[in-house]
Amino acid sequence: MLKSLIAATAVGLVLSVPAHAQNKALGMADVEQKLRAAGYTQIHEIEKDDGLWEADVSRADGRFAEVWVDPATGEIFDEHDGRALLDSPQVLARAAAAGLRDIHSLERDGAVWSLEARNARNQRVEVRLSGYDGRILHSERDGWLD
Repeated sequence: MLKSLIAATAVGLVLSVPAHAQNKALGMADVEQKLRAAGYTQIHEIEKDDGLWEADVSRADGRFAEVWVDPATGEIFDEHDGRALLDSPQVLARAAAAGLRDIHSLERDGAVWSLEARNARNQRVEVRLSGYDGRILHSERDGWLD
């Protein structure tokens, strides 16, 4: 009886772990596979930058591009993939709705936006947002003396 109680508890704990916690972040080889599957013919360089994978790639038509890949989901952010991009007022509105304030140094890098702001805990943060829907892709504290 004790063994079955322990087994049932273990199964319950495994099932109670959120799905996103069970997924591991994509490694460089995974990112390369995602890019090739998406039709990029050459991958010149891949590196981790501010919480996202950055890749220099060539498309089937020979055009060179810099794209970003979310390590949690594998979503590719390419400003030339035909999806509509948010403009700066839309991104600022989405950032404010996410609890960011004192937003400054907003800049678009392809299909990803970067900004510096203060979060809900009044900490200075550097944030990366999706250029497609404004969701936060990565946030990290900027400095430790704030």
